[in-house]
Parts: sequence; C-alpha cells; structure tokens
Amino acid sequence: MVLERGEVANSWRHERWDSLRLLTPNWQCRLPGFPYDGADPDGFMAMPELIERISRFAAAIAAPVRTHTTVTSVRRSEGGYRVLTDGGVIHCRSVVLASGAANVPRVPPLQAAVPGEVACFTPFDYRRPELLPQGGVLVVGASATGVQLADEIQRSGRPVILSVGEHVRLPRNYRGRDVLWWMEASGVWGQRYDEIDDLERARRLPSPQLVGTPQHSSLDLNVLRARGVEIVGRLGTIRDGQALFSGGLANHFALADLKMDRLLDTFDAWAQARLPREVQVGPPERFEPTRAPAAPRLSLDLRRGEIRSIVWATGFRADFRWLELPVFDVRGELNHDGGAVVGFAGLYAMGLPLLRRRKSTFILGAEDDAREVVRHLAHYLAQK
Repeated sequence: MVLERGEVANSWRHERWDSLRLLTPNWQCRLPGFPYDGADPDGFMAMPELIERISRFAAAIAAPVRTHTTVTSVRRSEGGYRVLTDGGVIHCRSVVLASGAANVPRVPPLQAAVPGEVACFTPFDYRRPELLPQGGVLVVGASATGVQLADEIQRSGRPVILSVGEHVRLPRNYRGRDVLWWMEASGVWGQRYDEIDDLERARRLPSPQLVGTPQHSSLDLNVLRARGVEIVGRLGTIRDGQALFSGGLANHFALADLKMDRLLDTFDAWAQARLPREVQVGPPERFEPTRAPAAPRLSLDLRRGEIRSIVWATGFRADFRWLELPVFDVRGELNHDGGAVVGFAGLYAMGLPLLRRRKSTFILGAEDDAREVVRHLAHYLAQK
C-alpha cells in the first residue's frame, strides 16, 4: 500500500513555480520498465509533462496508491509498526519512508529580523515574478533554485541582488554532450555512499547551477552578472534592518571553479581510458573563471525601499515530524545505512541525498536504490 497525502505527483503539482523544468534531460527520466518514449529525448520536461508521466507510470504498474491520506504518526508496535493516518490506523511489519528530501524549505532564523515592509517568499510559495511586490528582489542562495529564480525575476524587469555562498558550478554541455550524460556515463553518479570519504558533507552539497531550457544554455554567475543581476556575498546576518554580507565572495568563486575543473578532469580521464569508440564527443574544454565584482556591497539597508521582497532559496529538508521514533542523529537527519534505518528492523528510506549513490535524489536513481532496499526488505520479511 502506498500512502499519498495529496494526488499522485502531488509535490510537482502544487509545490513548484510555474516555469520550472527538470534539470535532467528527458531520456534520463526513466522509471523501472518505463523508459522515456516521447519525441524530445534531449529536452527538459515542464511540470505538466512530468505530472502526466508519473501518473501514467502509476497507472501502468497498477500502483496501490491511497491518495488524500495524510500520515500523522508512525510508532513501533508489536510485530512491526503502527501507522496513524487521517483515514484510520494501519498495522504493518515494515514501512518505507518515501516522502522525499524536499518537503520543507530551509529558511535561516535570521528571517525573523527582516523588516515588516519586506515580503518574504520561499520556492514553495513563489509562482511567477508578477505576483511579487513591485521593486527590487533579494534572492538568497545560489544553487539551482536560486540562480533560476534570480534569472527569471531579473528578466521580468525587477532589479535583483543574488546572495552567494558555497555553490556547485557546472556547464550545461561539455564536449558536445549534456553534462549529466557525463555524470552517468563516467560512473560518477553511480558512486556508492560507502565509497565516499566525507559522506555527511557530500549529502549536504547544494544542487548544481543548472537550468533545463530548450536552448540547452548554461546559467552560471557570469551569465547572471551579464544580464544585470548584482552579486553579493553570503548573507551573514540582519541587524537593525541592515543585511550584512560576507566579504569572501572571491573564495567561494575560486572553490567552485576548482571543483568544476576537477570534475571535468575526471570526465576527460574516463573518456581517454574507457569511452567506447562509437560514441563521439568533442575535444576537452575549460571555461572562463567566475568573475568577481570589483567591490561587492557588504551591506544593504532593507528599510530604504530598494528591496521589496526576499526569496529564500536556501535549500530544503525532509519532514519527518510524524515519525515518532528515536531515529535521528545530532543534526536532526535520519540515521540510516544505505536506506535501512539504523536500529529499527523493517524501517527503510528512499529518495534522500546520496542514499546509496550520488544519483539517489534524481528520477533515474530511484530504480537501483529501490531494488537494493527491496532485496533487504524481502530478506527481512522472509524471517519468522
């Protein structure tokens, strides 16, 4: 039985902005026994297309989905677990937590210091620029969400300031192929969680600066600056209406560029050693370093009217408030080993960052993770 608090593909239907497209090419949006069969394999799905695809998959496999059923509590019970929903109680031997990693926006506590005349939004309640107050917008965060929203809002005619901290820079295309083709083909995406030196840090990395457009264009900080977006450092605090930004912008740029070049080196080494001859790619490339502003502003008076709204693109987190079990680490994250929740037999997770592989939170990563979790689950259920 699959419990869904809303409709099938609920978060894609109701918790995304209007213009969002997937970051992964359509051909990578494959599900078990359900490859992409459309006319644009190299394109990027808009939300209506993705919703239709997930709905077709659910129908094709006759998924036993109970929609509009909200789980309010999961507790241990004799022989398994007691799942309380707004539609009644379910007793079961095993539970798989597949509610995802992006249920709740992460908004820093300093939002409480924002002056009342400045409206605050998260990616869950932002829909399109026209619904923002007239005037300037401060976008906080430069992951995939932050750069896409900064670009869209700037194009609408509003002045935009983008606050940048640690980020992951990637080109949309590399050597004639989508960069995510390289991630999969070279084996980087398939790297397992138990092969990674600093797993906790890897699981906290922001999403790469990518956008899915019909033009297959890159969207990095150089592009945004050229379009008129003002780049400032990481937002450190808000004091007496003054937003104060870090002066370490150049360091963040240098580190992101260095990591990108190291990843491209990995692609090049794999291509030289193992790329099949029949697969054609272009010559190695390197990209212009991120250009730091000569004198980025270090403070911004939010009371003067230059900024009328703030969009907090500061990440997301899973929401397990209904999970009434001691299964969280000191950071409040689910304590699991490759999807098996530590200390609780029959309790599993899916869809979390680097659950078993680097691709775990992408659609194409679900199948491999699910197969391994199900093998473990089947072994557990076969025991008396």
